[in-house]
Amino acid sequence: MTKSLFTLIVLLFTIFVGFAQTTEEMQAMKEEKAKELATLETQLAELTGKVSGLKTEVAALTDKLTPYPRWNVGALGTVGLNFTGFNDWLQKQQPNTTASTIGLTLNSFANLQQEKYFWRNGGGLNLSWLKFDNRDIDTDNKDFQVASDALNLSSLYGLKLSEKFAASALGEYRTSVLDGKFNDPGYLDIGVGATWTPIQNMVVVFHPLNYNFVFSSQEDDFTSSLGTKIVADYTQKIGKNIAWRSNLSTFLSYKDLNELSNWTFVNSFSTAYKGIGVGFELGLRGNKQEANLAQLSDNPLQSYYVLGLTYSIAK
Repeated sequence: MTKSLFTLIVLLFTIFVGFAQTTEEMQAMKEEKAKELATLETQLAELTGKVSGLKTEVAALTDKLTPYPRWNVGALGTVGLNFTGFNDWLQKQQPNTTASTIGLTLNSFANLQQEKYFWRNGGGLNLSWLKFDNRDIDTDNKDFQVASDALNLSSLYGLKLSEKFAASALGEYRTSVLDGKFNDPGYLDIGVGATWTPIQNMVVVFHPLNYNFVFSSQEDDFTSSLGTKIVADYTQKIGKNIAWRSNLSTFLSYKDLNELSNWTFVNSFSTAYKGIGVGFELGLRGNKQEANLAQLSDNPLQSYYVLGLTYSIAK
């Protein structure tokens, strides 16, 4: 019994010593790895700073080597098509129907950069039609009807005061084009102020002296006024093949902020492989004067979207 107890004690002592040595070795290894990691992180921070500095220098040299005038011209179009048909589909309340949706958007730009000034021009068009035919009745409208209709044109001139700031003048025109709605109503903003370009792909326009002309055959329902024009435009590539453009255009009336102000916000996404891909565009708008014309008590959020194939042309 004494011999067995002694053997057990020796065995436990051996295991304890072995475990203690293993723990000490792991602790020493951990400290060694931590020191190595700290050294590598310091080197990485230094290399990251050098890479960032070199990118800035390369961009500056590229800018100096690029001759003026510098034109950037391009266009992106989205086409969405949807055709459906049902024959004796008894699970539907209307078993015999055909429906068609056709939508298209076109966004184009032509931007000029000179050493002392810039000139940015852009245009956007969104049109869509919808047809729904219940073949069991003859009284429904079987023709295509307009679902969305918007045209936007803009021209911005800026006299450079510094690398990021410019004195600027902007003209922007918005209207519909179908069903006799061209320029009825139509909105023309003309104003002056300043433009800020914090980064290459972003333009922010602030024009505190802007007149919003409103054209309409129903003059009693629309009023032109003086106010502030704010425009923000941003383009970016997400990954290798996804392009994103975001544009916000706002007019804030000095005469009546709630009744005469308006805004439009459009976001476009597209993927492209050799110019062809899938596109999505979402447009939002608020305009109290249009709500009043439609005899609505509130100012609803107007919206449209188009999802379909895209084709891009850029120079």
